[in-house]
Amino acid sequence: MARQRYPTINEGSDGLYHAWVTVGTKANGRPDQRHVKRKTIEEVEERVDELLDQKKAGTVVKPGRPQTLQQWLETYFETVAPRRVDPTTIHGYRSKMRNYVYPIAGTVRLDRLTPEHPDRIYLEMQRKGLADATIVQTHRILSRALEVAYRRGMTTRNVAKLLEDNPKAKKQEMDAFTEAEALRVLTAAERRRNSARWSVGLAIGLRQGEALGLRWSYVDLDAGTMDVFWQLHRRPFEHGCIAPKSGATGSKLGAPTCGRRRAGNCPSKVLRLRTGEIQLEGGLILKAPKGSGKATIPIPKELVDELRRHREVQDLEKVMAEGAYAQHDLVFADLDGSPIDPARDWAEWKDLCKAAGVRPVRVHDTRHTAATLMIAQGVAIEVVQEVLRHSAIQVTRGYVHVASEMAKAATDRMGAALLRRPSTP
Repeated sequence: MARQRYPTINEGSDGLYHAWVTVGTKANGRPDQRHVKRKTIEEVEERVDELLDQKKAGTVVKPGRPQTLQQWLETYFETVAPRRVDPTTIHGYRSKMRNYVYPIAGTVRLDRLTPEHPDRIYLEMQRKGLADATIVQTHRILSRALEVAYRRGMTTRNVAKLLEDNPKAKKQEMDAFTEAEALRVLTAAERRRNSARWSVGLAIGLRQGEALGLRWSYVDLDAGTMDVFWQLHRRPFEHGCIAPKSGATGSKLGAPTCGRRRAGNCPSKVLRLRTGEIQLEGGLILKAPKGSGKATIPIPKELVDELRRHREVQDLEKVMAEGAYAQHDLVFADLDGSPIDPARDWAEWKDLCKAAGVRPVRVHDTRHTAATLMIAQGVAIEVVQEVLRHSAIQVTRGYVHVASEMAKAATDRMGAALLRRPSTP
């Protein structure tokens, strides 16, 4: 095969130097030629050499004007990420990009990005006092989007992978109640509606969304089991009046036309649901549990008894509602059967901790407490992993600070430790 000749460089009537470089073949079979024009021959030769190197390595960028980083990220969030990421997660991704990435590098073309751009982004975030975890997540989002752009031939490299020191987050130490503190919380909860809601968190480690999304049709009190197949989740609305993307940069790209800043106030607002999700009221939905958390778990006898009493009270509330009770089948609901907003559940938890005179740990730390107390009672860590439905044993170890037979035995121990009340003389 004859060696390809170096492209001819000519000076044009415009005073610039021009060259045409063939870098491959287009989809229609015609040669893919790139026009190079610069002020000096040396600049043309530098660009020609760059194109020929890309051709040899098979990394030639697709023809056309490269997108800016902001244009590509918005396209990525609109068409690529939704296939694998929850809409609420994408909402959070967009927020981080708009707050931290776009102001520094949003208008930079993909082919002109350098490792110094993410360096500047992360340094500015650090100077603002943002948490290491936030910086790490921003890096992961940016790196993933740029990797997709690289694989699609939109850029010759992923600059986020070229950093000498990637952002790293310190391991977060999770808090947990002692057995005495957990008992004080449950005792204080006895005088409140939905007291069993806190029992399922502290005794069997249900996540907040899993507890609030628990439905009676998935609870078998006779068999002493529950199917953790749903979690309650709040998803933000999106504007339904987004203008067509015209290729503009900056905030005008995909801007809403209703004039309202909050998507929840948009007359054409939309709530994006994925396959299998159920909208209850407003932005509250039911979705599958996180990761591999969908499973059937045993209920300790003491918790079965408590849930029976809870259902009796709820049945009375349905009668008092006289047909106005929402038919969502929720185990834990408001007086009218409507779902409990996670934000209000969090406020209730803080008030409960205050009433019990204990430290105000996070709601999610009730799950940590369940794991810690199981280990303290000698339950094998593999069984704790099964009860909490962790995909890997390393995750379970992250919840445990103290030194199988079956998951049923583990939950029975928790029931005896936390849910059996001392008799009143």
